[in-house]
Amino acid sequence: MRATLMLLPLLLGATPALAQAPAPAAPPPQPQQSQGTAEMQRVLNDPAMAARMANVMEAMSKVFLTLPVGEIEAAVEGRKPTAAERRRTVRDVGRRDDPNFDRNFRQQIAATKPMIEGGMKALSEALPAMMKGMEEAGKALERAAANMPDPTYPKR
Repeated sequence: MRATLMLLPLLLGATPALAQAPAPAAPPPQPQQSQGTAEMQRVLNDPAMAARMANVMEAMSKVFLTLPVGEIEAAVEGRKPTAAERRRTVRDVGRRDDPNFDRNFRQQIAATKPMIEGGMKALSEALPAMMKGMEEAGKALERAAANMPDPTYPKR
């Protein structure tokens, strides 16, 4: 909401400049897309969806850091875990190797949002070609199935 209120004056100030710009060229004709493909592209191009995906990934990463690993470490070494090892988590192991683990982790999570957005945009752009390929593969399978011999046909 705040971002919208801050951007509104900028958009109003840019309106006269936009009015003088030439009309954009018509987009090139695209092959007919199914309703489902268009809906998937709309979802993949939605910045709010990318933000939700980043939030989910962040939450899953935080949960992953709380997984206990001390007992696994002891089992690999063929011994019983100590009480301290039973409490050891992935985060503890990360902190042991990197004193700035928590700060670096937060920075890496923050850097993933643009990567998620880029991946979703690339998938959206590739989706029509992927769907066309799937349709062609389906037709090829239908042709192959039509040419299979009838199992009830008598053998000679």
